[in-house]
Amino acid sequence: MRGYALTPIVLTAGLIAAPLQQPGIAQEKRTIASVLDHQFTAAEQDLVAAAEAMPEAKYAFVPTNGEFKGVRTFGQQLKHVAVYNYRSFGAMLGQTPAADGDNGPDMVRTKEQILKYLKDSFALGHRAIATIGPGNLLSEVKNSPEAGYDTPLALVTFACWHAYDHYGQIVEYLRMNHIVPPASRNSPLANPR
Repeated sequence: MRGYALTPIVLTAGLIAAPLQQPGIAQEKRTIASVLDHQFTAAEQDLVAAAEAMPEAKYAFVPTNGEFKGVRTFGQQLKHVAVYNYRSFGAMLGQTPAADGDNGPDMVRTKEQILKYLKDSFALGHRAIATIGPGNLLSEVKNSPEAGYDTPLALVTFACWHAYDHYGQIVEYLRMNHIVPPASRNSPLANPR
C-alpha cells in the first residue's frame, strides 16, 4: 500500500481530522471530498499507468489458456471501468448517462482513444467528488447505476473498489504478456533468494 500509515481518523463537522500527528509535524485538516479524491486518485494512477504500459497491439489481448470464454479484452477492461465512472459520477452531477453498454462505445478502439476515454471518466469523477460535503455526503443520488449505492459516499467508494477489481485483472493481463505492472516496478522482491 503506497506507504500510507494506518492511523485513526475522526469525523467532525464535515471535516476529517488529520491522523494523529507526530510531534513537530504540522498536518492540515482535510475535507471529506479531499480524502475521497485521494483514494480515487490512487486508483486512477494505478489504472492509467497499467493502461499506458500495455502496447497497443495487446489491447485486444484476452487469455485463452483455460476457462476464459467471453471475458473482456484488455481494452474492454479499461473501457468498462470508464463506463461505470461516467454513469456514477454523471448521476451525481445530474447528467443523463450515455447508452454505451458495459464495455463503452464501439467507436473507441485504439489505445489513444481508450486512454482518453478512461482519463476523461476520471476527470468527471474528480469534478463530482469536489461537490461532496457534509450536507450531501449521504444524500440520495437519483438514477444511481448500482442498486444499493445511491449516495455520493457509496458511489465514490464503489468506483474505487470497482476500479481495483478490474485493475487486478489488468495486472494479470500485463503479466501474461511479460510486462511488469508499473506499480510493481522498483519494489523489493516478495521472496528473495
